[in-house]
Amino acid sequence: MLTSRFAAKALARRALFSNAAIGGVRGMASTEAYDHYGKHVFTGSVADAYLKKHGASGAILKDPSWTKNHADVVAAAVLDWAIDNGANTYCHWFQPMASSGVRHGLTGQVQNMMMKFDRETNEVQFDFKGKDLTKGETDGSSYPNGGLRGTHCAGGYLAVDTSSPIFLRGDTIFVPSAFVSYYGNALDEKTPLLRANAALNKQGHRLLKHLGLDTESKGGLITNIGLEQEIFLIPREEYYRRPDLQMAGRTIIGKNAPRGQEMCDHYMAPLSSATSALACMQEIQEECWKLGIPLKTRHREVAPNQFEFAPLFGSNTTQIDQNVMVMQIIEEVAPRHGLAALLQEKPFNDVNGSGKHNNWSLATADGVQLFLPKAINAATNNEYAFPIIMAAVVAALDEHGDLLRMSISSPGNDFRLGACEAPPAIVSTYLGEDMTFYLEHFKDGKGTGEYIPGVKSLDLGVSEILPLEVPAEDRNRTSPFPYGGARFEFRAVGSSQNVSMVNTVLNTITAEKFGEFADRIDAGESPTDVAIEALNKHWRVIFNGNNYDEDSQQMLTDRGVWRIDSGVEAIHTLTSEKNTNLFEKMNVMTKEECESREIVLHDHYTGTVEMEALSLVDMINQHIIPSVKAAGIGPLAELEAAVVTVSEGVAGVHAAETSYEKAQLARVLRLETMIDVREVCDAAETVVPANLWTLATYKELLFLDSHVGPSIEEIYED
Repeated sequence: MLTSRFAAKALARRALFSNAAIGGVRGMASTEAYDHYGKHVFTGSVADAYLKKHGASGAILKDPSWTKNHADVVAAAVLDWAIDNGANTYCHWFQPMASSGVRHGLTGQVQNMMMKFDRETNEVQFDFKGKDLTKGETDGSSYPNGGLRGTHCAGGYLAVDTSSPIFLRGDTIFVPSAFVSYYGNALDEKTPLLRANAALNKQGHRLLKHLGLDTESKGGLITNIGLEQEIFLIPREEYYRRPDLQMAGRTIIGKNAPRGQEMCDHYMAPLSSATSALACMQEIQEECWKLGIPLKTRHREVAPNQFEFAPLFGSNTTQIDQNVMVMQIIEEVAPRHGLAALLQEKPFNDVNGSGKHNNWSLATADGVQLFLPKAINAATNNEYAFPIIMAAVVAALDEHGDLLRMSISSPGNDFRLGACEAPPAIVSTYLGEDMTFYLEHFKDGKGTGEYIPGVKSLDLGVSEILPLEVPAEDRNRTSPFPYGGARFEFRAVGSSQNVSMVNTVLNTITAEKFGEFADRIDAGESPTDVAIEALNKHWRVIFNGNNYDEDSQQMLTDRGVWRIDSGVEAIHTLTSEKNTNLFEKMNVMTKEECESREIVLHDHYTGTVEMEALSLVDMINQHIIPSVKAAGIGPLAELEAAVVTVSEGVAGVHAAETSYEKAQLARVLRLETMIDVREVCDAAETVVPANLWTLATYKELLFLDSHVGPSIEEIYED
């Protein structure tokens, strides 16, 4: 059967509409069916049309000063747009810290109607002014803050982020916003990112001017990212039979099914219309297109019931805003198709987990790519611009690999990093033999001239297929930070994360190196000499081999490349003197903001583990022990002892004094005690008859394709 009767009917409706469309008439290559794309985002032609009604144009939105000089005009245009699209409510939409894995949509908002009510006449009028649009105030008392404010200092202040467009969903206008305390301390994920963007723009301008390019004349520097989003889709009726999935997002126990991903049969296999997964993915794309989110790619991933979406790249603030909305839409659409969407990094044991590869690139606002050798060398008229920029990035990675590791320390990555679907917790970079050869000769003074990426021809030896031209470099999926031509791909990022901290770190460490290079060039040094010294000093971080190989991992560790196996310890590096000095120097975060984030991240980790541990205790008491007793077989004494052990572990965490100490104990509870208990639970599942086992099994959770639904004709008859 399909996962639900509703899902079957949804598929039937889609098939009916598709068949009806075949008989219609359309123009050649018509995109009329996609005219709704971007209609619910206030930018481009949509914003321009409404602003013109009020004597302005979409051009004013490109200058952040509109919040001061044109706020009422923009608010009036937004109100007209809202009314025309059936919306009567707005909210300042922000991103609290420590939301991954627990907060639906990863965002905060208070929704207010765009109306005023006359108490004397009972008349209702639309009411939305510039002051309503550009700023807001809310109670910040219950958001994680890590000690940045006292209990009695509850003010939270919201300011519109002009780098990311206003959008509409349902009856509500969403205004992307920054969220700070009364004293201006960042209480959110977005504010440090915006500061890091400013630092990169400032320091990048200084360096590139020395190399021959005035970035101010080109609109400044921007960071573009593309975020691949991996998920699991499972039958919702089975999801309700797993308290651990409901409460914690991952299976804490569960015997492996007879089949996993051994045959690699799920990866990029056809998206079957026999299950509701395809219809679910199609509806997710449809909703995203209305919001101007170009969710262009969909496919199956490696593990059973694992899938991926990928959009086109864009500016980092917009892409992050869109990604958290994509995650919300995924979770909301899945139930309509009888499914549950799992965004956690490692929901199932012994099959691949989910990531969110962060493809990161730098460019001028008019499109000159800094990591594309031909483009940046031509724009600067300097054949050494590219290797100088690459030297700065290599130096940043080597010096601040601890911060990159910190930025991916989501609780779910405990089980994912190094587990064959994600790089290990060793922060090296893959440049490929072609570029490595060039940079090595550049630093050693053995060659001159610009870097021209090589290509090669693949001849398949058949007349039906002409030779293919491909890059000289293969992909390296084992590297945490491989160069991929015009971009770097940070592959270790977790699927449930808001990637603001990831990109805050990337931009801050790069800005620092750009600034250091510029300082030395200002003092009279040659740009190439500065770059050569940096490459010689930081060459160790470049590794083009197999990062999964244990001998290679030991070699990198012996070299001194950053390796922090524990996410808890990686989080602790945020407040090292080196790192607080860095963030303060770049005006990204104060020492106090760094300290507060460490506390918030450790509390988030501890809270996640506590939910998992308490779910485990409930499952043993309410499901596994009764099943073992009913069957008269299984490790009953060990299960009863396990409840005591886990409960004592939770009590020990509670007794610790600091957030750091609590997180350290929680990690031991999770990765040692609970793993041992899992073995006992899985042993029980192995021997208890299926009819007495009340929890959904991996077989029932992971194999949508093994179930065949009714035909379209049967659905119509029903």
